[in-house]
Amino acid sequence: MSEKIKTLTRADIATKITDVFNVTRLEALDFVDEAFNEISEAIIEEGNLKITGFGTFIVRSKKERIGRNPKTLKEAVISSRKSITFRPSGILKKKVMGEREC
Repeated sequence: MSEKIKTLTRADIATKITDVFNVTRLEALDFVDEAFNEISEAIIEEGNLKITGFGTFIVRSKKERIGRNPKTLKEAVISSRKSITFRPSGILKKKVMGEREC
């Protein structure tokens, strides 16, 4: 069972902004780019980012470890790295579950 995943593009967001705020498409795209750049920079500089009412982006450091190629079963070293996870806010969880905000 595979669920279909909707892709939301920069252009989709810009179109919505254009419709709601009556700005040009170029202005809306600039706004979207600036917003994503601001989010990215905050995560890079601070490590974690909380967007109230939406959720928290968390940067985690993973240590080097031994992994295994599932096809050949040969062991290999997986280098240390950083990964990012997202934890949705309670408000977003309620919206997804179809509940009303309190």
